[in-house]
Amino acid sequence: MKQFKRWRQERIRKLRMKDYSFTVPTVEPDIAYLENNRKWPSITWVGHSTFFIQFGGLNIITDPVWSTQMAFQKRLSAPGIKVEDVPPIDIVLISHSHYDHLNINSLRRLVGARQLLVPAGLGAKLRKKGFLRIKELHWWESVMYNGVKFTFVPSQHSTRRNPWDTNSSHWGGFVIERPASRSEKLVSHVRDTFEAGDESVAESRAQIASASEPAAARSCPFFSGAASVERPVISDFPTIYFAGDSGYFQGFKEIGRRFPVDVALLPIGAYEPEWFMAPQHITPEQALQAFEDLDAKWFIPMHYGAFKLADDTPREALDRLEAERRKRCISDERILVLPHGETWRMSGK
Repeated sequence: MKQFKRWRQERIRKLRMKDYSFTVPTVEPDIAYLENNRKWPSITWVGHSTFFIQFGGLNIITDPVWSTQMAFQKRLSAPGIKVEDVPPIDIVLISHSHYDHLNINSLRRLVGARQLLVPAGLGAKLRKKGFLRIKELHWWESVMYNGVKFTFVPSQHSTRRNPWDTNSSHWGGFVIERPASRSEKLVSHVRDTFEAGDESVAESRAQIASASEPAAARSCPFFSGAASVERPVISDFPTIYFAGDSGYFQGFKEIGRRFPVDVALLPIGAYEPEWFMAPQHITPEQALQAFEDLDAKWFIPMHYGAFKLADDTPREALDRLEAERRKRCISDERILVLPHGETWRMSGK
């Protein structure tokens, strides 16, 4: 509590000096495609930690939050898909019970079967709210739906919704895979189905690239210096890791040892002040270290740009991510910074 009080006092002074003029761009979502696609894998960033994922014939949503504000802070950018436009949901993945990852009203507004996969200890709270299709998981436990395997994996975090339920439920991330398909995976770098002339997508990506261009950084030989309108086609059944929320820990290496991660959805925001946030939230630099620990092929940043949860800004998070990417000489093609509402069609279909 002493640390929290110190942070609150510092924050009042710091936030007056912060520039929130940059916001994550939003593109028009391809609702028609999402409604009719039940075969090919895709990832659409709604915002913060909310992704609409299509995989193995299932419509999956992660940490559904459409709140217009968090505590007394208004949302910085509109969700990429309106909640009423979200196609019927088969599976809901809840990483933990913090309000920016679990919003009961948002969860109620989703349509479809809505099978909830939640951390152990959270089921009773959700049943009291009227949700019945709930499966609780401990770390490393798995469940199969429609041939798709969901494994609940560790993170370094905590959970609380009121002063009396601190850490009464678990927290973690999820790995989504179809184990039988691993030998079928074909990885190829070709353009996705967005055309180069799609001005909405191209303009939004250019805005993000501009925001993440530090004043001075060491260039890597393969850095193009410009926003690409292409997205890679990687597989019909990629292994996807959704980290939820976490501080940096050695568990990322263990997850990488156990799973052949293709796509890692990792947080990069809510890290400042680091002396207070470090046990709970990774910095952009630590996110790239986690990406390497996982030995993943592609990285989609999340957990930034929607809410003022800490003292960093969306632009600062992207600037630091880009500077560290260059320092580590990681190809810019492997970091997919999505606008809100964009759908990455991973099979190109």
